[in-house]
Amino acid sequence: TSLNQDMSEFTLPDLKGVKHNITEWQGNVTILNFWATWCPPCQKETPLFVDLQEEYGKRGVQFIGVAIDDLQKVVDFTDTYGVNYPMLVGAEDAISIAKQYGNRFGSLPYTVVINRQGKISHIQNGELKRDIAEKTINTLL
Repeated sequence: TSLNQDMSEFTLPDLKGVKHNITEWQGNVTILNFWATWCPPCQKETPLFVDLQEEYGKRGVQFIGVAIDDLQKVVDFTDTYGVNYPMLVGAEDAISIAKQYGNRFGSLPYTVVINRQGKISHIQNGELKRDIAEKTINTLL
C-alpha cells in the first residue's frame, strides 16, 4: 500500500453489531485507526482523537476506530474514554483489513488518513501525535 492509492473497501460491525462499509464516510477526511485496548500507545492517542473529532468534525473530518480486540473490552474502553466516533470491531478480519492498508507486520496503533476523494494521503505506523495529526488534517480540508 502506498500513498495516493485508493482506499480498500471493507465492512465490519460496530459495537451494537450493525455492519458498516467504509464508503459510508466517503467525502470526509477519514482517519482510520487500527488499535487494541491492551496497547499503551493506542490508549494514549484515544483522548487526542476524541478532541480532534470534536474540533474538526463539523469541517468534514471523521475518525473511525477499528479495534482488533474483544467486543466487551472495546465497549468498556469506549465508555471510559468517552469515544465520540464510530468504533468497528473485528478480530482476524480487522487484521487482514489492516494488511490491505499496508500494515504488513500487524503493528498497533496503525493509522491511515484518507482524503475526500478516497485516496490514502498519510500512513502513521505507531502513535499519531497531535502536531502531525493537525498538520495532516489541515492540508486536506
